[in-house]
Amino acid sequence: MNGLTLVGIAVVVLVLAYLLYGRWLVKTWGIDPSAKTPAYRFEDGQDYVPASRFTVFSHQFNSITGAGPVTGPIIAAMFGWLPAFLWLLVGGVFFGAVQDFTALYASVKNEGKSMGLIIERYIGKTGRKLFLMFCWLFTLLVIAAFADILAGTFNGFTKDGGQNVPGASAASISMIYIFAAMVFGVFMRFMRTGEMTKFVVGVVLVAAMLWAGIANPMYHDGPFWRYVVFVYCFIASVLPMWLLKHPRDYLSVFLLLGMIFGGAIGIIVANPEIQMPMFSGWTVKNQPLFPILFITIACGAVSGFHSLVSSGTSSKSISNERDMLTVGYGAMLVETLLGVVSLVIACSASQGGGLPSGTPFQIFGTAIGGFFTMFGLPANVSSCVIMMCVSALAMTTIDAVTRIGRMSWQELFAPSEGEEAGLLVKLVTNTYVATIITLLLAYALCLAGYASIWPLFGAANQLLSALVLTALAVFLRVTGRKGWMLYVPMTFMFVVTMSALVISVYNIVLKLSAGAFVFMVDGLQLIIALALMTLAVLVVSHCWKELFTAKVRKV
Repeated sequence: MNGLTLVGIAVVVLVLAYLLYGRWLVKTWGIDPSAKTPAYRFEDGQDYVPASRFTVFSHQFNSITGAGPVTGPIIAAMFGWLPAFLWLLVGGVFFGAVQDFTALYASVKNEGKSMGLIIERYIGKTGRKLFLMFCWLFTLLVIAAFADILAGTFNGFTKDGGQNVPGASAASISMIYIFAAMVFGVFMRFMRTGEMTKFVVGVVLVAAMLWAGIANPMYHDGPFWRYVVFVYCFIASVLPMWLLKHPRDYLSVFLLLGMIFGGAIGIIVANPEIQMPMFSGWTVKNQPLFPILFITIACGAVSGFHSLVSSGTSSKSISNERDMLTVGYGAMLVETLLGVVSLVIACSASQGGGLPSGTPFQIFGTAIGGFFTMFGLPANVSSCVIMMCVSALAMTTIDAVTRIGRMSWQELFAPSEGEEAGLLVKLVTNTYVATIITLLLAYALCLAGYASIWPLFGAANQLLSALVLTALAVFLRVTGRKGWMLYVPMTFMFVVTMSALVISVYNIVLKLSAGAFVFMVDGLQLIIALALMTLAVLVVSHCWKELFTAKVRKV
């Protein structure tokens, strides 16, 4: 199979999905372009901040992309390129994009409330508490995994003690990015310039930061950067959205879209042949295709985390309801395209029917770097740019999820409408206290290492998607809107993820019986896995009860 053909098919399918299915959802549920969105109704300069369509799209796309659409498809290629390719397209169009758009839609229609508070309104207080506890535990896994990824990426030294120039340069660029984003945030907020001016200034800033970072690498080890990442997470969680998150995401989108564009152009120019088999079998390396394929490819197809971004941050910045389709549905389809490009690149670089040696990012980065050198970019500069793109993927996720984790903790203990908060509740729901508690526990998990956390993170992420889809189906039914398009995705994802978690628990128990059990690694994972499964069953049972018994009320 030709790689260019696969990418071409994907582009056609995704464009048609946006124009046909996405617009049909908008028409079916209804939007009001003249309505005053929550961003204007509750503008506070902190979380509720109106922004342009492209700015919110940049935030949504950067926050949801992360490492998933690169790592997942490449790992899943072990089952053959066809299963991975089909799940990316089917999952992206009918599962992921629908979930992201519906979560954004429901939040905008409900004063910009997060999924937890939406669940309280349509399902009840108990459902809200259970869901928020699940979300908070999940955010700990995400922060821990991505902090370890970033610390490893920024490590300025190789295992033998030599200098890791791409990593040190990526670290330097990332640090410059933080301060430059804040300056750009002030510029966007107070200068009131047009979109074209912001675009030009943004491109110039990105180019300048890349040049400055490559010229001045920062050489520090992994533990040092782990501390720096957690400090950055704290800052990103408490600062106003307009000052850091919005401008940083706006600038980062140029890198990420450039990486996708570079990969796509490289595929067009090189026109590579897929070297991996179309189908490798139902069980590969002792891993069954079901359910492993569907939790391995998460962000490129469907990811529960996306719904937290849609309802937690993006909904509070939407300036017009017409922007929801582009932000919610469109951003997910672009991420799916990145997943397809990653799959094609990896499968084209395979040797003897197997993937090249190295991590998924190394495989992807080496191939993209090779494409960039085809366009005349020096190899050393290409390596630094790709490493920066990789770190940008992780940083734009970890800062968003820290903020969402902080908000989940606050909402978990916050009093319901009409109730008054006591002194203790005010203390634990304080923005700074909630952020510190979240980051301290995430740091403890981070010490176990990315490799130990990722399998549980993947299963929990997809299980969260099942819970969100079920809750959104309740919202659609209660408000008198059609919701049947969510029934198959929510049922399928629940069965898939519960099956995967059962397998994970079984494997941990086998370690315990074999005497290879390590509490700080396996023990914590076992506790969290059992807690997530229990919370998931309780949330779904509450949702299903409301799905079939709740009375319809218009919103």
